[in-house]
Amino acid sequence: MPVYGLIGYPLSHSFSKSYFTAKFKREGFVDYNYINCEIENLNELKSIIQVEKLIGFNVTIPYKIAIIPFLDSITEQAEKIASVNTVVVDKQFKLKGYNTDYIGFKETLKPLLKPYHTHAFILGNGGAAKTVAFVLDELNIEFKIITRNPVAANHFSYDQLTVLDVRNAPLIINCTPVGMYPEINRFPNIPYDGIEKFHLLIDLIYNPIESSFLRNGRERGAMTMNGYSMLIRQAEEAWKIWRK
Repeated sequence: MPVYGLIGYPLSHSFSKSYFTAKFKREGFVDYNYINCEIENLNELKSIIQVEKLIGFNVTIPYKIAIIPFLDSITEQAEKIASVNTVVVDKQFKLKGYNTDYIGFKETLKPLLKPYHTHAFILGNGGAAKTVAFVLDELNIEFKIITRNPVAANHFSYDQLTVLDVRNAPLIINCTPVGMYPEINRFPNIPYDGIEKFHLLIDLIYNPIESSFLRNGRERGAMTMNGYSMLIRQAEEAWKIWRK
């Protein structure tokens, strides 16, 4: 029985198991299985792969960056992004890392962009944020990374932001888990009074459907989008890789 899975911690929020289970049933892969592998330490990775006989897996919070040293190889694109969310396990238990979040986010973003979406804020600095930054760079959209611990020239802390800063960044992407179920009343601490009708707010969170971050934007007239479309696209791209 081919077994795929999801590596992360915690996994109570995950959509992957239900998505792939339904996909396998719908497409007639009756012997296929997809399991959650909730691990607190990546040192458990190899044993989990062998015990569960995984032939491929997705990677989620908090391991998209941390998993890279545990891999035997990585695609050139994933290396440039410095984030992995999909892994293939070969017959010798060698692990190859890919980034399918890239195509998921890019295909989600491009139809929403207007000519004035030339400047952006990326909230967070984890694996998902690195993918978003890579896409924005490709699309020639200038961006600043807003994080609790600024470490580079284009990094800024949340308490540095002003209403004018937000007004001048018509594209804002939340790449943090702040506001994810069950803590649905939380939201990134930015000056929401700077958000106007020309803003586009994207939250990579998909549970709840409308995060408090997105609601704050919608109530000020902004266009909003959650992370569900990106999830579907990256999952389908992962499936193509596994089926090669």
